[in-house]
Amino acid sequence: MSSRHEQRGGAELTIDTLDNSVTDDVNWLISAHDEESYRGMTLAVETKDCTALADTELAEMADMVTDGPAGFDIGLLSKQPEAWVLITQVREAGKLDGFSFCTLERIGGTPCLLWGLASVKRNGKRDQVLKAIIASQFRRAVLAFPDEDVLIGTRLLDPGALAAFNGLADICPRPGHKPSGEERAWSRRLAKRFGGEGRIDDRTFVVTGDGNPTGVFDFSAAKPEAVPADVAALFEPLDAERNDVLIAFGWAMAEDLASRYAP
Repeated sequence: MSSRHEQRGGAELTIDTLDNSVTDDVNWLISAHDEESYRGMTLAVETKDCTALADTELAEMADMVTDGPAGFDIGLLSKQPEAWVLITQVREAGKLDGFSFCTLERIGGTPCLLWGLASVKRNGKRDQVLKAIIASQFRRAVLAFPDEDVLIGTRLLDPGALAAFNGLADICPRPGHKPSGEERAWSRRLAKRFGGEGRIDDRTFVVTGDGNPTGVFDFSAAKPEAVPADVAALFEPLDAERNDVLIAFGWAMAEDLASRYAP
């Protein structure tokens, strides 16, 4: 855990960020023209409106996630274009390596980037693919919400997926932190937005499942043993058979978005 001091709403706050060694070694090299280059590989990244998503692309996603731990299938995937606004896809040599549905919206006036159903292929490029998805969506966020802090929220199954929050501020939940009243309120707001109203424990951020797979951010670390034990402990209350999920959120600070992702 590391901290820094920021001004938000006229008050000085201590901003905590979760240290996550799983993706610290990802080397960001080039960012231009809808392609991301990492250590000699080039990933083609596209974010577009869900209305432009073809049936063949949905079938490609279904092929990628078949028999995966999140339980995604073509039936669940086919419902996502109506539930979300944007879809990001990452390919190498034409082959799909990851995708993420998302939307940019305001909840109670607060700018939000909400990640819906997402999945990254379990291979040696997973960290780079995750970075590429996030970068493309953060570029959209900085255009939609210039000069504003943006809340990033999603649902998780695997502790390794907290790597998606690496570098964000005030991540919740996080080890050793007791959520404030406002943070607990945000967990309830997000649970409602994700269709889990009344089923969240706002102290643990666990949403009780109904037995059916849901649209989580499906990512796991290449080296699960590298995930800190106190991070993994956040996920221990999840009942896999019931399809429980963990609500997680953090803040992308306006100055960070502008410096890294502004055009």
